[in-house]
Amino acid sequence: MDRIGVVGAGTMGRGVAQLFAEHGHEVVLVDVAEHALSSARDEIARNVRFAPLVRPGTPARDPAEVTGRIDFTVEPERLGRVDFLIENVTEDWEVKRPLYGGLDTVCRPGVPFGVNTSAIPITRVAALTGRADRVIGMHFMNPAHLKPTVELIRGHHTSDGTVSRTRSLLDGVGKGHVLVEDSSGFVTNRVAMLTINEAVFLLHEGVSTAADVDRLFKECFGHAMGPLETADLIGLDTVLLSLKVLCDHFGDPKYRPCPLLTRLVDAGLHGRKTGQGFHSYESGERRNG
Repeated sequence: MDRIGVVGAGTMGRGVAQLFAEHGHEVVLVDVAEHALSSARDEIARNVRFAPLVRPGTPARDPAEVTGRIDFTVEPERLGRVDFLIENVTEDWEVKRPLYGGLDTVCRPGVPFGVNTSAIPITRVAALTGRADRVIGMHFMNPAHLKPTVELIRGHHTSDGTVSRTRSLLDGVGKGHVLVEDSSGFVTNRVAMLTINEAVFLLHEGVSTAADVDRLFKECFGHAMGPLETADLIGLDTVLLSLKVLCDHFGDPKYRPCPLLTRLVDAGLHGRKTGQGFHSYESGERRNG
């Protein structure tokens, strides 16, 4: 069974690490911050403990057994023993760009790189490596261990073998997948970020409240979550970075971030992970905002 390298122990990275560890894979989870790794360990154990309640029918697992399969480390050199790597750091090109040279050096030449990004073109990332044919986009949805489908993105040089290997890996952990071609934002975020941003403009202009915007989308269109709830789940900082990437890539003002979104991010109100975004949260539960 493949040993999985996961880079970044934030919201997405810890979800990806949990997913593969739950399905029996050994995982190396790397982050630059010890506190992020400690928080990831605690959250993964909590998620595993309560999984049968959150996901009826899920078999009960020992949290210690799942976290025991994960090597929580600040040492990137430990990625030298992984068979497949998934990178999950923030949607900031200035952060991703210097990362890949080091990953390319420490990982064995045949190891595929999965790029968990919602907006940055995969071909652009692959150009930073000496293995462009083995770089593929793996856009996991949040929470990564729960959402059933992954958006796969074929870069300009991504080989058929890399696509096939990635599909097999996801099949083995029960994830569906849809393959799309490379374009900033791909399919999901080209649409979702516009919807979220326009919903923020409605709030900014006083057309409606956050609670009513989300209620309309849920009750009129059958969405499980409204656009502002979705933004809070993704993280307003990530939404803002994604919109900036789309705006820069396409040069189209339709992706211009709403000033209210920028203001909330500057204020440190990033959604669920900070307890306040467009809605307020207490113990993970939403209170209308």
